[in-house]
Amino acid sequence: MTGATGTPVVSGGPRARRLTRRRRRQLSRAVQYAVFVAAVIAFAVTADWGRLQNQFAQPDIARQMFPDVITLALKNTVLYTVSGFAVGLVLGMVIALMRLSSVGPYRWLAGVYIEIFRGLPALLIFIFVGVAVPLAFPGTEIIGGTYGKVALALGLVSAAYMAETIRAGIQAVPKGQTEAARSLGFTPARAMVSIVVPQAFRIILPPLTNELVQLFKDSSLVLFLGVTLEERELSKFGRDLASTTANSTPILVAGLCYLLVTIPLGFVARRMEAKAQEAVK
Repeated sequence: MTGATGTPVVSGGPRARRLTRRRRRQLSRAVQYAVFVAAVIAFAVTADWGRLQNQFAQPDIARQMFPDVITLALKNTVLYTVSGFAVGLVLGMVIALMRLSSVGPYRWLAGVYIEIFRGLPALLIFIFVGVAVPLAFPGTEIIGGTYGKVALALGLVSAAYMAETIRAGIQAVPKGQTEAARSLGFTPARAMVSIVVPQAFRIILPPLTNELVQLFKDSSLVLFLGVTLEERELSKFGRDLASTTANSTPILVAGLCYLLVTIPLGFVARRMEAKAQEAVK
């Protein structure tokens, strides 16, 4: 294109030389990839792999851990997790229903419980259960010994989170479901138990699975209760062997055992979330 005097005119001027939004996004992504690759290469080149292998990957030490790491440590970790989850689920259901109650004191008590146990570190709850409860009730022993203490401590912590999850699930159920149940002659309590709660649990299964993963990791706090050799979970088992062998290979093996459980659970949670989203669509 030329002007009146015959000189060429650049169409669009400076704007034509500006990068489009898509091009800027591509360049930004390329820079991020380049930085990531550079960081990986720098780590691979500068790390002392020989020392890392000597400290964390000794096959002889790893073989000494089997089968006890599975039949003892992993088994105890699963038992602690399942028992704590069961206590937390029952207690969380009660607290969630109190939170939704029309009775003011019930709502206040549930709110106070949730705020306290969500605000306190799980470590303090374990210390409270292991020390304060026996002092407050001398001459008594929690049913199940260490297993009962762990179930109570994990249950108290998880109930606060589960209660809010369950409450959100119940409120997500359309009110028309309750109204239809009431029109069929259901009492409010029966409508809640038979109609609302089952539908709510289908909604909250993914976050409950994530809570189970969190409890599986929090079970490592059992060491603060003082456990016997037969009551050790994965973290305690790995730390004891690491101290005995003066090597960190047992810590690595214990970590891999955690991943052996948490990765499949995470996959299950993601699959359930995807199915729930498809059902909504």
